[in-house]
Amino acid sequence: MLARWLISAVSIYLVALLGIGVQVRSFWAALLAAIVLGLANLLVRPVLLILTLPINLLTLGLFTLVVNGLVFLLAAAFTPGFQVRGFWPAILGALLVGVLSAVLGAVWRAL
Repeated sequence: MLARWLISAVSIYLVALLGIGVQVRSFWAALLAAIVLGLANLLVRPVLLILTLPINLLTLGLFTLVVNGLVFLLAAAFTPGFQVRGFWPAILGALLVGVLSAVLGAVWRAL
């Protein structure tokens, strides 16, 4: 669990370095953002996915990207030092954090 938390924090920090509208003040803020994002994914995301199930089925699952972006924005709203500058950067940031976390997690398990 600690490794997943650190991988998420590193992913958030690296996405912030890309300059796509996601900003993190320090690595400590990225660690806190990883906790808040994990809690939001645990508590809020399932409810949003159930509420948006009809539109999600209609779009063949692509609306999940929007839900992920909204959860990413929500995490930024509750985390000092973690800022997202809009809806589209939130969607792109959530997508990149997810992909980067999966890649870093696979590399971690391979070691």
